[in-house]
Amino acid sequence: KNLDIRGALHLKRQVILFILCVGVCQSGAEILHYSLAEEMERDSFVANIAKDLGVAPSQLAARKARVVSQGNEQLFRLNQNTGVLTAKESLDREEICPQSDTCTLFFKIFFENPLQLIRGEVEVRDVNDNSPVFLQKEMVLEILETTSPGSRFPLESAQDKDVGSNGLQNYSLGSNSYFSLALGTGKGGAKYAELVLERQLDREEQRELNLLLTATDGGSPPRSGTAQVRIVVVDANDNIPVFGREVYEVRLAENSPPEQLVVRVVAMDPDEGSYGKVRYAFTQTSERSRQLFELNPATGEIRVAGNLDFEEAKNHEMVVKATDGGGLSAHCKVQVEVLDVNDNAPEIALTSLTASIPEDAPPRTVVALFSVRDRDSGDNGRTECAINEDLPFSLTPTFDNYYELRTNAALDRERMAEYNITITAMDWGATRLSSRESIFVQISDINDNPPEFTQEIYTMSVAENNSPMLRIGSVNATDADAGKNARVNYALVRQEGKEQPDVLVNSENGDVYILRPLDYEEVRTFEVAVRAADGGTPPLSAQAVLCVVVRDENDNAPVVLHPPPDSSAAAGELVPRWAQAGYLVAKVVAVDADAGQNAWLSYELVKATEPGLRRAGRGRHGQYVAVLPLRSVHDHRLGEQRIPLPEARPGQPAKQR
Repeated sequence: KNLDIRGALHLKRQVILFILCVGVCQSGAEILHYSLAEEMERDSFVANIAKDLGVAPSQLAARKARVVSQGNEQLFRLNQNTGVLTAKESLDREEICPQSDTCTLFFKIFFENPLQLIRGEVEVRDVNDNSPVFLQKEMVLEILETTSPGSRFPLESAQDKDVGSNGLQNYSLGSNSYFSLALGTGKGGAKYAELVLERQLDREEQRELNLLLTATDGGSPPRSGTAQVRIVVVDANDNIPVFGREVYEVRLAENSPPEQLVVRVVAMDPDEGSYGKVRYAFTQTSERSRQLFELNPATGEIRVAGNLDFEEAKNHEMVVKATDGGGLSAHCKVQVEVLDVNDNAPEIALTSLTASIPEDAPPRTVVALFSVRDRDSGDNGRTECAINEDLPFSLTPTFDNYYELRTNAALDRERMAEYNITITAMDWGATRLSSRESIFVQISDINDNPPEFTQEIYTMSVAENNSPMLRIGSVNATDADAGKNARVNYALVRQEGKEQPDVLVNSENGDVYILRPLDYEEVRTFEVAVRAADGGTPPLSAQAVLCVVVRDENDNAPVVLHPPPDSSAAAGELVPRWAQAGYLVAKVVAVDADAGQNAWLSYELVKATEPGLRRAGRGRHGQYVAVLPLRSVHDHRLGEQRIPLPEARPGQPAKQR
């Protein structure tokens, strides 16, 4: 039996789902219709969205589905794991839709990937949670004793916040012998009650009557409210007040200031004295209308007392009772039509925003999705949107006042890394109102810029005989990108078939080091290529030339080439006895492996057997040196002389041979 019941319920759900799907398909757009009774507890079940859309719950999470309510307040919650739509809070229909017989809440199911919007609506069903209430717990009617049977006397209406069958349905009157109750329906569908005099009153027989008036709604079980009706029988007054018009129709702008005159009602009474003095009062008028309008009881002037709002209520109806001093009264209606003015600025509601997009994003990439709503009507509620100029973005209208913010040109993070986009929504009213919403969009970097060296050729010098790992300078390259795409690493470019140079480049900061001592006499200059590569994927790189110049140091002594240093000590130069002063005796040739001033040579006699020969002569590298005797060699005392010929250079320190 239980299985049969479950099967029947399952079949019923399938039939309902089929009817729902047929309704959606036939409407030409995906609109989901649901209903929910008011006052249900929070997280109450509304619908299974996944089932109704025919998608698996896992697809909701994969497509990042979420529910977006109309306006800024989110009334519903969508479970992406189950696809169940629930009410976030208990809904009070009277609070949400106080001026409407029907209460429909609109929402949209938003899929981000791919972009899709599905409209839906939830009707909040009324439950009988409010009893009829009389604003006046006691009504006092003064009725002339000469009033003819059949006369009618309007009574204050009860107010019931519920609607439909749960609203006010009936009035009843306690048992009495003078009055019956007549029911009627007003222009707006509201029910009212009137007392009907059934037989002649006699003040001398009974001065007052107390009646119990009961208002009942149509709920199950019904609710009711009561008020006392006290009838005061008045002595004869043969004239009743008469209004100039039965209905006063007024058109009034919603921004009318307080104390502005709406209309003046006038009732004339030809009687004299207190019987001809008329007082005015509201009757059968809602509490809200009494808050918005005030009636001068002596003059009949009705003035604005509150803030009229076209969006809240477009029409107000009031009943004015004029009563003379003898208790006779008459009634008229005042109908106020509220005219819309442009007093509501457009409202921008951001639905989706991509806070960061890559700089290589293609044109027409969707950045944001938002909607615009204006609560005014006509041109006052018609809106248009724009963004600040000179930006690579554009607005595209979609549907239901939704707009997409898209890129419309190529982006370059190195030129502009962040955009502050101001969305301006403006209505079409005579005095145009607008609102603004600012969004920030970051442009993320891609590796589209190679490093750039500050110089194409770096020339650095180092003195020979340097210490190992000596820093001689640095190379520097910059990258216009950001993050790891701008992180530069340095390295030497290895060349096939060549030895590794005696230089090292720090990969992080570009400092250049000499690995071992250099010898100017072996190598005077060399060049290497340095590569700077960024951290992108794939990395981009650039090259520069590093030229290292070795400076000479005075680290080599002169070498005598002639006469040979290993020649016999007995060997020497022969000078004829007839040689005169200035005669060329010998030539000395020496070289120095150093360069520049360190290789310049000077010659000097440092020792001789004949003291007079020490100042014999001087010379420089590459020149002949002549030893010049100070006197004739014919002097037999001289015989053979030995003259060492030293050489020295002015290097620091000078070395000699």
